[in-house]
Amino acid sequence: MENKQRILKEKLKFLGIVKEAVKITCKNPYFIIFTCLTSLPLLFSLFMYESLFIQTLTEAAKVLHEEEAKSYKNCLFCSSSKALRVLDHLIDQVSHNFLLLILSHLGIIHLCDFFNTVAAVNSASVIHAGEKTLNLKEMFIEHVMDSRLKGPLITSIYTLLLTSILSVGLLSLLIYTFVMTASSFPLLVIVFLVMFVGLLRQYLEWGAVWELGTVVSILEEKEGDVALVIAAYLSRGNRGIGILLMICCVLWRLGLRILCLFVAMDGGVSKMLIIVIQVCLVGLANIIKWVSFVVYYVDCKKLILENGQGQGVSSL
Repeated sequence: MENKQRILKEKLKFLGIVKEAVKITCKNPYFIIFTCLTSLPLLFSLFMYESLFIQTLTEAAKVLHEEEAKSYKNCLFCSSSKALRVLDHLIDQVSHNFLLLILSHLGIIHLCDFFNTVAAVNSASVIHAGEKTLNLKEMFIEHVMDSRLKGPLITSIYTLLLTSILSVGLLSLLIYTFVMTASSFPLLVIVFLVMFVGLLRQYLEWGAVWELGTVVSILEEKEGDVALVIAAYLSRGNRGIGILLMICCVLWRLGLRILCLFVAMDGGVSKMLIIVIQVCLVGLANIIKWVSFVVYYVDCKKLILENGQGQGVSSL
């Protein structure tokens, strides 16, 4: 009984993890400088990506406005035809930009984010463990130049592919919901919305496991499916905190994007300035996210070891 109470007291809750992550980020000024420097390629690529994204949305909004201005008869088949025509026009107008967005996300942004993640996770783990105080030179030598990148890169590709598959599924359900809404099929709209909510829940849970797998791959030199299996084992019974971390990450990115889009479309502030602010805030949140997952990883591992199940992890 006392042992269980001690474990419960030692277990970091969600707010405790975020607080510890912010503390780690601010504890060492060299860490702040280091992560800012290693984030520069990612921030630049995100700036280009967001610029193209806003341009694509502007063109899409123009298409929707033009289609809305057209007159259609108030009948079931006309409404269905209108929805399909809008989708066809959207695909015709923004498909090239959309393809560029996908390729840049899967290529340049993923690689820049990967190198930034390796640097942040390695240095944050040392600071969190309190083993030694690192200066800027040691951080660059130990956590960038001397890092083993093959295993984490393979794991990050696994994570990217799995996340992309679920993202396509979520996007498809949203498109089907839009078509059914325009076609006046309320029952099918409800069905697709229920499917969307269910898939979104799985996306958050599995996404937390996959992000934890990336941390495992960097710190334990595992790769691919082995790192993901270890992450699933470590987070067993502690998935709620991972889901909350993912919810915060998604809401932060989505909220920033919506807010910046509204401000940019309003025209009162320079679009370039809005994008710069958005990218900087996303970069800051990205660092705190990975530091949070380092703390989450340590907490999960501590809980597994205290429950006497650490032998299964070490044998993988």
